[in-house]
Amino acid sequence: MRTFSLTALVLTALLFSTAAAQDAGSVIASASKAIGVDSLKTVEYSATGSDFALGQAANASLPWPKFINKKYTRVVDFEKQASKVDRVRTQGENPPRGGGQQPVVGDQPVSQTIIVSNDTPWPQQLEIVMLPHGFLRAAKARGATAEPRTVAGKKYTVVSFVGDNKAKVSGFINAQNLVERVETAIDNPFLGDMPFEAIYSDYKDVGGAQFPMHIVQKQGGYPIFDLTLQDVKPNAAVNIQPQGPGRGGAPANAAAANAVPSEKLGDGVYLLTGGYAAVAIDFKDHITIIETGQSEPRGLAVIAEAKKLIPGKPVKYVVNTHSHIDHSSGLRAAVAEGATILTHQSNKAYLEKTLSLPHTLNPDKAQQAGKKPIVEGVGDKRVLTDGTHIVELHRLQNFGHHDGMLIAYLPKEKVVIEADGYNPQPTTATPPNPPSPYTVSLVDNIRRLKLDAPRVIPIHYPADNRVVTMDELNKWISRPATH
Repeated sequence: MRTFSLTALVLTALLFSTAAAQDAGSVIASASKAIGVDSLKTVEYSATGSDFALGQAANASLPWPKFINKKYTRVVDFEKQASKVDRVRTQGENPPRGGGQQPVVGDQPVSQTIIVSNDTPWPQQLEIVMLPHGFLRAAKARGATAEPRTVAGKKYTVVSFVGDNKAKVSGFINAQNLVERVETAIDNPFLGDMPFEAIYSDYKDVGGAQFPMHIVQKQGGYPIFDLTLQDVKPNAAVNIQPQGPGRGGAPANAAAANAVPSEKLGDGVYLLTGGYAAVAIDFKDHITIIETGQSEPRGLAVIAEAKKLIPGKPVKYVVNTHSHIDHSSGLRAAVAEGATILTHQSNKAYLEKTLSLPHTLNPDKAQQAGKKPIVEGVGDKRVLTDGTHIVELHRLQNFGHHDGMLIAYLPKEKVVIEADGYNPQPTTATPPNPPSPYTVSLVDNIRRLKLDAPRVIPIHYPADNRVVTMDELNKWISRPATH
């Protein structure tokens, strides 16, 4: 009797799975017919709107900062799985607030080309798969399932399949057989299993196919694109070629994440370079590290090098200058280490929440070990000392890049360590006119605090590895070097 029951359950499950697949097939077929998937081989569209810098808000309560897309053109080849975007972006918030290479002076051209091959990362493939026509093509090819779902009182059929990163990709199809939304998750070193969604509305007939005239993409809960389409050309002639070397790839310092050259700044004080800069200080019974970089590999490499230079001591503190994604993604290594993260008190709750998010799509060491973050908030000033070494932490006032920005001052070494107030450019570059308000604010704060620091160490260390001085900062904002 038990054998019969188990067999019946297995058969029922198989029948249900087969029925779900068949139902999904008919749903996909109806939606494909409604929006003209088979007839739409390529598309070219132009738009205006905004893009937003992921993880670069001026404080944890704000959405990602906005930039204006003065021009936006995209061509997509659904059959060859290729896409090319050309856009011109301008400053979106005045005065500048937050990161994302602000302030943008004049027109900033940006291009991105994706040609899917066997080794194309899944998040890049999603740029095509998340489009309504791309989603239905992928759902048909990947054995999708379907289920009814009601969201905010509206009925949908949700078609889902598993992506290459093992996360579900789900498309919400309404009663008119239009794809209104596509949802999935992608791995992010800071935000973990980060939600990625695309929302489509205002469908319009374009040469026999239906295409949305309003597209919103969100990552991490906030928009990263909000576009209103102006012109759509179905089956346009496209010829998408790979971008040249050095364009559209990973940052140059990513390849050197495990290389951590060091420079002795003073007795027991070391500058670590080879990527985002960090400073390790030898306290009496522990190590304090200022910044751990933009990724878990970089953070692990920084911690390992600090322990090599200062053997036999644990890493007790890691100072986080601010909560922007590129300055906080290395904190997962600090969590795995069990170190206490020091940050301005306005960042504390945000870091505690974000560093506790699950990282199941690409488990890092903190996820594997089940470690939880230890975050300690500091006020406008905090002094770390063991009687020999001194580290002063100061919050920058009126600093538009981030409300909770800390700088570190080492009075014995006469060094200021800062992030994003001044990001050194090549020595051949011309200082901007007017100067960046972030650099002006940094210099104003150093003067306000009366910090005697001939040398400045930017976390975004110069590519030529030169020593950056206060004289260079003053030159960059066209001010005399005297206080």
